[in-house]
Amino acid sequence: MQIKHSMERGWVMQSDRKITRRSFLQKAAGATAAAIGFPYIVASSALGKAGSVAASNRIVVACIGMGNQGTAHMGWRGGNVPNLNWVEPGGFMGSAEVQMVAVCDVDDRWLNQARDIANKYYGNKDCATYKDFRRLLARDDIDAVVTATPSHSNALINIAAARAGKDIYCEKPMSLTIGEARAMADTVKRYGRVYQIGTQQRSDRNFRFACELVRNGYIGQVKSVTIGVGGPARVCNLPGEPVPDCIDWEMWLGPAPWRPFHPGLLRHGWMGYWDYGGGEMTNWGPHHFDIAQWGLGMDESGPVEVVPPDGKDFKVLTYRYANGVIMTRDNANGVLFTGTEGKVEVNRGHLRTWPENLARQKIKPNQIHLYESRSHQGNFLECIRSRSKTVCDAEIGCRSTTVCHLGNIAYRLGRPLEWDPEKERFINDDQANRMLIRPMRSPWRL
Repeated sequence: MQIKHSMERGWVMQSDRKITRRSFLQKAAGATAAAIGFPYIVASSALGKAGSVAASNRIVVACIGMGNQGTAHMGWRGGNVPNLNWVEPGGFMGSAEVQMVAVCDVDDRWLNQARDIANKYYGNKDCATYKDFRRLLARDDIDAVVTATPSHSNALINIAAARAGKDIYCEKPMSLTIGEARAMADTVKRYGRVYQIGTQQRSDRNFRFACELVRNGYIGQVKSVTIGVGGPARVCNLPGEPVPDCIDWEMWLGPAPWRPFHPGLLRHGWMGYWDYGGGEMTNWGPHHFDIAQWGLGMDESGPVEVVPPDGKDFKVLTYRYANGVIMTRDNANGVLFTGTEGKVEVNRGHLRTWPENLARQKIKPNQIHLYESRSHQGNFLECIRSRSKTVCDAEIGCRSTTVCHLGNIAYRLGRPLEWDPEKERFINDDQANRMLIRPMRSPWRL
């Protein structure tokens, strides 16, 4: 039995186990729901919109972090809730095989709104609310969680979810540090969980095709990759304000250093400050650097050197891979691969090739075909059933996130850094290695 993090709310205890509710039900096929003490699957009010799928075959999902992105993952895009038209096909509630049973947020406004969305969609009042993610994770009836929380909380929540036997869809950024990303990937592997990081560009045909062109040599030998993303975070100097009664500020801060409340940190505001995020480097960076890694065949590796701009020899942030490829954070419409015989540039809704006829190229059957996913959320649900790897699993997410953090560490130290992608350590640089992880505010710990 493992005792989880302690707060004033008390202890939450869970056992470390790999068996899931779904696998338990499959192994106990001869037993009735009453015999195993699990009434949730037989409650008629729980069927709702998912009634077209047998209750025992539904994937029971909960959401943690109910801001704009969290409610979008549910299947809603904002505004009031006058009817059911806000449920989009891409949202998890848009899938008949999903039942959304619980939501969690530290802000009552977002929390109650998310509850009302689920209840209105299913036509019941069964969606439970939590302000403490540990209490949600303690429920045995939940198969998977969708987490859309600030990056300073992601490691704690995702690792706790894996230990609790939940499959995880995690909105990027994956982590606040390289060490946290590695801990998350290792924990997911240890507990045999299905994990999808929300870098949905891997489920877009244009991005996959662009990477297939590169991987199959259609632009010749790759020489460089140019990434179009914004810069790093900054120190937070926002003034303190009274905490609204609807917000649990201590829970929002979690492991981050204590500071007074300011509304500018809520929603996406936290991304711009070092204690909670990494700026655009870890906002858009996980999307575009991830595609660069995919196109270069570096899903299990990374660059060996990173150099911040110095105003002289290096005008922009520059990475070097062991094979000689140079990657820069510069002007590009998304991701631009440049080779000895051509180029390909890709972004959302944009694909351009040099020469132009490359855009019409058919990848031959005997050539490299990358993992095909047509729906990022759908791929996650399919993999929950098949127990196979997603198109962007925890290890891939860890490696792509690491590239973003390497750039931010170089920015902060203001000097070139050598990186060992196998050992995941800086070479002969104690100062940089101390930045691989950050201390957590007591009593939180990984």
